[in-house]
Amino acid sequence: MAKYNKDDIIAQAQQLAKMVAETEEVDFFKRAEAQIHSNEKVSMLISSIKGLQKQAVNFQHYGKPEALKKTEDKIAKLEAELDGIPVVQQFKESQIEVNDLLQIIASTISNTVTDEILTSTGGDVLRGQTGAELAKGSSCSH
Repeated sequence: MAKYNKDDIIAQAQQLAKMVAETEEVDFFKRAEAQIHSNEKVSMLISSIKGLQKQAVNFQHYGKPEALKKTEDKIAKLEAELDGIPVVQQFKESQIEVNDLLQIIASTISNTVTDEILTSTGGDVLRGQTGAELAKGSSCSH
């Protein structure tokens, strides 16, 4: 009865993943990521932020709210500076584009599976009902 098994589907998913990895969106992401790693100012800011985040955890743990607030303010200032760097903006945009592509793929698969189930059971895609739901509805006496 079943035409495909789990291994067939996983093989197709791997093929789809290879296709996605070769899209313009992923290519742009890879270039942006390489620029991020080669940018000294970005590396310095990220390192500073990580150090301050460790301090913030310690201040929180030891109940030092004033020091925690000052540290959080420093982190926010450095993050704003980091976000203002064009290469960082490009990297974040590329992340969004890749995530959007993956969301579209997941949504398309989900919607297509649902439509196939409805159609194969004699259901109504527009109503979102399977054939069994439609049959049950028509046999009810109101």
